[in-house]
Amino acid sequence: MTNTIPCRKMFTDTLVELAKQDKDIIAVTTDARGSVTLDTFANELPAQFVELGIAEQNAVGVAAGLVSAGKKAFVCGPACFYVARSLEQVKVDVAYSANPVKILGVSGGVSYGALGFSHHSLHDIAVLRTFPGMHIVLPCDIYQTKKLVEELIDYPYPVYIRVGRNAVPNVYESKNVEFKIGKANQLTDGDDLTIIGTGETVYHCLEASKILKEKGINARVIDMHTLKPFDKEIVEKAAAETGRIITVEEHSIFGGLGSAVTEIVSQTHPVPVKILGIPDEFAIHGKPLEIFHHYGIDTDGIVNAALT
Repeated sequence: MTNTIPCRKMFTDTLVELAKQDKDIIAVTTDARGSVTLDTFANELPAQFVELGIAEQNAVGVAAGLVSAGKKAFVCGPACFYVARSLEQVKVDVAYSANPVKILGVSGGVSYGALGFSHHSLHDIAVLRTFPGMHIVLPCDIYQTKKLVEELIDYPYPVYIRVGRNAVPNVYESKNVEFKIGKANQLTDGDDLTIIGTGETVYHCLEASKILKEKGINARVIDMHTLKPFDKEIVEKAAAETGRIITVEEHSIFGGLGSAVTEIVSQTHPVPVKILGIPDEFAIHGKPLEIFHHYGIDTDGIVNAALT
């Protein structure tokens, strides 16, 4: 069932609740309070809100400074800008300096749809995976997003969080979803193949497994919400027990989820891995679900990949 609010709204709503109890929580943004849905935070907690205008590089530096001074800073804005325009500051001020800044990249992947390649972020995971000490999380629905925010408040490492722009169907059924950064969730059991998704593709993986089951194929589905640190054990176990893996990501096929999986299985349990994502091209324009369908990272595309 599709939610009435997107994950970005659940993220900021939860952050407001927690910030009312903890004055050290600071939200930093760059003329993006509407995109991020930070209006409530700004109106109710003005002393804990920092608006810097269109200056993403400065925002990351300011957030790092706040953290150095003992604050819990969340810098929030479009993913396409924070993992491009301000990349040097993320590398130096956050990762190298080991400042546990939390970077919320909203409208990640192809969420901006028709705005095109300038607003798509299909490189973010690949780039940030190479930064030592940088953690990366892609929640798949609002319940998981809420649990993530609660864990992030006192989390001692820098984290990049990518969420989409639009409301998406829930994968989990309650706010009590089991969630721990670095520990993937197995959603279904199966011994014919494993389907691993991250972020908004997880729902499509789960739906594809239902169709495959009707065709006599039992697919194991894994929600790999954390891309770094990566849950190697669940991948090794899946490779050993199912012998075949499909990865599905709203990201380039280079350097993301598929690459992380193949890096593991090639060394310990060599099995065929089919990587579904955006090929070596700038993604087409269109509505997000149209783009998903074009590149075969929706339910139908996953089913077809499993059958071929």
